[in-house]
Amino acid sequence: MNNVELQDRRIIEQRVDYFKVFKILASRWYWIAGAILGALLIAYIYLWYTPIVYSTSGSLKFDEKRSEFTDLLSGGGSSYGRNNKIQSETFVIQSRDVLLNAIGRLDYKISYFLKGRVRTTDAYPNKPFPIEIIKQDSNSFFHKPVDIDPIDNRSFRISYQDGTTNKEKVYKIGELITIPGIQFRVKSVDPIKTGYFFQFNSKEDFLGRAGGITTKEAAKSSNVMQLFLSDKNSAFAIDMVNAIMKEYVDYDVRQKGTSASQTIEFVEKQLKFLYDKVQQSGGALERYKRTNKMIDLSTSTELSIKKNTEQQAQLQTLRLQEIAINQLEQQIQNNKDKVSINFSIDEAQNGLLSGLITQLNSLIVEREKKLIQYNETSGPIQQVDKQISDNRSAIINNIRLTRERNVRNQRYILNQINSSQEELNNIPSAERDFAKLQSEFDINQKVFTYLSEKRLEAQITKAAVVPSATIVNQATSSSIISPVPAKIYTNALLTGLVLGILIIFLVRALNPFIYDKETVEGLTNIPIIGVVRKFPGFIDQNNSQALSVQQPKSVFAESVRSVRTNLSFLASEKDRKVICITSEIAGEGKSFISVNLASTLSLIEKKVVLIGADLRRSKLHKTFNVKNNIGLSTYLSKQSELKDIIHKTELETLDFIPAGPVPPNPSELLHSQIMKDLLNQLKGMYDYILVDTAPVGLVSDSIPLIRNSDVNLFVIRSGASRFNAATIADKLSAEYDLKNVVIVLNAFGDDILHSNYYTSSYSGGGYSQYYYSDYSGYAGSGYYTDEVKKKWWKFWKH
Repeated sequence: MNNVELQDRRIIEQRVDYFKVFKILASRWYWIAGAILGALLIAYIYLWYTPIVYSTSGSLKFDEKRSEFTDLLSGGGSSYGRNNKIQSETFVIQSRDVLLNAIGRLDYKISYFLKGRVRTTDAYPNKPFPIEIIKQDSNSFFHKPVDIDPIDNRSFRISYQDGTTNKEKVYKIGELITIPGIQFRVKSVDPIKTGYFFQFNSKEDFLGRAGGITTKEAAKSSNVMQLFLSDKNSAFAIDMVNAIMKEYVDYDVRQKGTSASQTIEFVEKQLKFLYDKVQQSGGALERYKRTNKMIDLSTSTELSIKKNTEQQAQLQTLRLQEIAINQLEQQIQNNKDKVSINFSIDEAQNGLLSGLITQLNSLIVEREKKLIQYNETSGPIQQVDKQISDNRSAIINNIRLTRERNVRNQRYILNQINSSQEELNNIPSAERDFAKLQSEFDINQKVFTYLSEKRLEAQITKAAVVPSATIVNQATSSSIISPVPAKIYTNALLTGLVLGILIIFLVRALNPFIYDKETVEGLTNIPIIGVVRKFPGFIDQNNSQALSVQQPKSVFAESVRSVRTNLSFLASEKDRKVICITSEIAGEGKSFISVNLASTLSLIEKKVVLIGADLRRSKLHKTFNVKNNIGLSTYLSKQSELKDIIHKTELETLDFIPAGPVPPNPSELLHSQIMKDLLNQLKGMYDYILVDTAPVGLVSDSIPLIRNSDVNLFVIRSGASRFNAATIADKLSAEYDLKNVVIVLNAFGDDILHSNYYTSSYSGGGYSQYYYSDYSGYAGSGYYTDEVKKKWWKFWKH
């Protein structure tokens, strides 16, 4: 290949090689295995320390009874009316009143716990030692743990922390024990049962656990609700779900009977007052009859009295309704709890008013439920408050309209009473007084009868109340929901796998060095003419071994020969070639490559001279074990002759010129005409002149040698050269218009961790004529003497 061909630029394509990606991951399989083992260990410890959470469930069935008014609300777009029965009753079930009453159904007053090495276990429903509470302050008592340590069958030790003071005392069985706010006695102890403590509770202490109750439809659009509760104690979860369902059923019955109870209470008060009036009016009528010896009235008078009596009774009924209206209005305005209609106010308006009150009660329950999660000033609470306020306003407006209708009816009845009274005024005075007493008695009697009927209706209604829900399935068993060992271990396995892979890619991402030829090919357009393998043995710091000669059948030696072969294609039109070898910085192996390349060239009977042209820090004289008192620097400064600085080596056709003492002006000496004349003179003596120069990234001493060379080898060392090193060759070629710069990748190893996962392919000519290999995986082919490393799994066979 000639220099013109070296100017051609290749078109390179790099595609992801997924097999290489797999090999990269497989190269650090033990990292992944370590991450997986670590994750599994953490999972094991987590399962050991984390208490098991159980879940249980029960179900309720609702009787769906919808009134015409409810249907009207649903069609009218009410936000509450669109909720189905299960959604609305969920708020009731989760309300504070229902939960507290359900907790009261359990044996909640004393909790027993077993202290373990890792965690504490709730002993519910077991009682390791029975305790009898003698006296307890309902408002304030000791809530903290109390330790109990049996001494023998008759005595035990009680200890607890009261503020900063540790209280401890020995008691006998049955002895009265007093701690702040509570007195109790322990009935018996078992010396075998140790490590327990107990705690006194109020209902509120269990609200957090019971408040975790959740509900959902058993099936879509069904009227069956499923209740779920999770807890660390399986028995408590089962008992709590059953208690909540039973309490809800009873609560529903009580709520339905509230209106009837209030009606009965209201009517009882009115009946007590009317009873006395009936007795008084009846007695007055009887006395009048005896005094005036009157037995009966005329027919016309009786008709007038009957008409007046009915009108008076209607007026009395309207006044009773007015009292009920005022009481309801006061309850709506002043009470924040649920309300109910306590009397039949108006048959035409009662349905609408009942629906509004039902909606108000539901909103109040919803607000109580939301207060468990939100505070008073939060958005959801304020939104419900606005709905409640709007609903109250609608109820009060409805009450106002009902009162106005009641007042109009009273006025109308009063006008009729006045007309009837005029008729009564026209009858004789004796009959008129008798009629007045008779009318008063009849009015009181009618109103009394009316109220008695209402009381009976309310009593029948209350007695006939049945719950709208029935328990379908009680909670009888529970299942573990967390932690689930299979799930935890599976997640740990996947997490360890991902973490191990992430560690590999993180290490790669933090790597600043070049490791393989694909990386170089992705960074520069300068061709690579060879990949020199890492030497498998020990190399001293002076490179005193002619390595490729010492082990001629090694993979390393063959990789050097590959570079030698490709050199023959460079500047092929020239019989004698000057080859300059440089790198970016020291330590990248340019001198190492120079020595081994020179030795391989000499083996093909080429006359070769190796010049140590690094006048600042040359070590080549140590490699060949010659003195450095005279050399290139003394020759260029005219202090010695050429024949004095050329040294023979152990190889017949290889000579060596040391750098000589460090001069004060190394750059100027290498720029001199004498250096150019030296190279021309050496061309007449040798086939190859190899010049080991100073690193171009540190000093500029090498530039004149590079510009006057036939071939420039730029050395990049695997695992030592940084990414920007690959661009130095491009910069040299572009800045000095060099067409003869090539790259050698030095010290390439088998560690694939940091290798590029792209595979390069070339098109458009260029450098595809260079043949070289990285010789990966060929050590065991039988062509090389390198010792093949045993695979890790083969060690287990021995």
